[in-house]
Amino acid sequence: MLIGEFEHSLDVKGRLIMPAKLRDSIGDSFVVTKGLDGCLFAFSKSEWANFEEKLKSLPLSNKNSREFTRFFLSGATECEIDKQGRFLIPNNLREVAGLTKEVVIIGVGTRIEFWDKQKWNNYNNDENISVEDIAENMTMLGI
Repeated sequence: MLIGEFEHSLDVKGRLIMPAKLRDSIGDSFVVTKGLDGCLFAFSKSEWANFEEKLKSLPLSNKNSREFTRFFLSGATECEIDKQGRFLIPNNLREVAGLTKEVVIIGVGTRIEFWDKQKWNNYNNDENISVEDIAENMTMLGI
């Protein structure tokens, strides 16, 4: 399971160190794509295959399904970790998430999210997120 919060800096070439605690679970090769809420998502190869299957099952005749699938697949790229534990985030994905220097890397169960540090701090602000409100709404999902 991918869990935890880590901070690393992008180097001048756009490479980022994958935290060792996450590296074991995600593998040496994984898929990075545009994420929701202004971040990037990264999936292990097996989780990406599961996600792709779900996208394939969406009805092609539904406009929202086509847009959702297009959003995730058009930005997807395979990344490989080098011997120093780094991987390259392509420029187009760095721009989508606003990644410039300081990056927060979080494990979210089946995926990793990459956030610009300032954007993460703003998102995590107590004024933006009420855990109590979220918890109340989660009862609809059986949690």
